[in-house]
Amino acid sequence: MSNTENLTNKAAIDKLKSMVNVIKIGLFCTNLKTDDGATCCPMTAIKVCDQGNIWFFSEKNSDKNKAIATDKNVQLYFSHPGINSYLVVNGEATIMLDKTSIEELWTPAAKIWFKEGKDDPNISVIKVKPSAAYYWDTDGNKMINLLKIIASVVTGTNLISGKEGAIKL
Repeated sequence: MSNTENLTNKAAIDKLKSMVNVIKIGLFCTNLKTDDGATCCPMTAIKVCDQGNIWFFSEKNSDKNKAIATDKNVQLYFSHPGINSYLVVNGEATIMLDKTSIEELWTPAAKIWFKEGKDDPNISVIKVKPSAAYYWDTDGNKMINLLKIIASVVTGTNLISGKEGAIKL
C-alpha cells in the first residue's frame, strides 16, 4: 500500500465509524504492560458515537472491568481479512453503569449475554475514548485482490491499491 492518508476531525471519526461498523468484533486488550495476550478477548463494538468513542457491553464483575479499574489504558484490534481492513486503536476506557447509556445502546443481540435484558443487574457499558489509531484498508474484495496479485506477478507491477494512515481525534 502506498497511499498514506492521515485523518483528523470529522474524517477521522467517519473512518473509525465505517471500519468498526463493518468489522464489529475486535480484540479488546487490557493490562498492556504484561503484553502477553492473555488479557485480550474478543468483544463486539456496539457503537461509535459522533465524538469517536467506541462503546461495548460488559459484565460488571468481569475480568475486563476489573482490569480497567486498575489501568484505563486499552488497545483494540479490529481485523477483517475478507475485505483486507485492519484497525488498531489506543485509548482510555471508562466503565459506566447508568441506565441511560444502557438503554441508548441496547440491541436485541445483547440479551444473549444479559438474560434479564436492559434491566440485568450485571450489565455495564465500557466507553473507549481513542487517543490514537492506525488503519490499513485495501481497495477491492478478496477475489479482486487475488486477481491483482496474480496480474502483479505477471506484469512485475504492483496493482494492489489501498490506503493506510493515522486517525487522530
